[in-house]
Amino acid sequence: MVMQLEDGGEKARLRCPACDYTHWNNPTPVLAAVIEYKGQVLLARNAAWSGRMFALITGFMEAGETPQGGIAREIKEETSLDTTSLGLIGVYDFQRMNQIIIAYHAVCTGDVVLSPELVEYKLYDCDAIKCWPAGTGYALADWLTSRGYSPQFVEWPKKVETP
Repeated sequence: MVMQLEDGGEKARLRCPACDYTHWNNPTPVLAAVIEYKGQVLLARNAAWSGRMFALITGFMEAGETPQGGIAREIKEETSLDTTSLGLIGVYDFQRMNQIIIAYHAVCTGDVVLSPELVEYKLYDCDAIKCWPAGTGYALADWLTSRGYSPQFVEWPKKVETP
């Protein structure tokens, strides 16, 4: 690790002394969608998750695509739904994963067929959704607020400290 003076002051960067390559460790862009489907909000459960948490459809933006094209692709890949309209909700940091989340509201049509990445989905009325206090949960809360709802948040279990 080398300290280097930059416009914002000194920054710690991983740099190879042999070739002078710098690993910048910039955040990765992740796309997310609040999917409006048949008048309700579609949330899905990832196959890799333990428990029964349902969340927004998300995915990594790929080289050569726009954020709008990327989230429409992710929605199609993960749910088989067609996106008929998209609107930007906002941009959110998710520092724990070194990601920046670009969140959209997507109106979708078609028949839901989940990819192997997802194991289950649920449709929620806006007044029945519980948001979560992290990246995409804040995007969902902002979207609900824009629709005139007061978002409710789930409480995360507190970690028990062991001596």
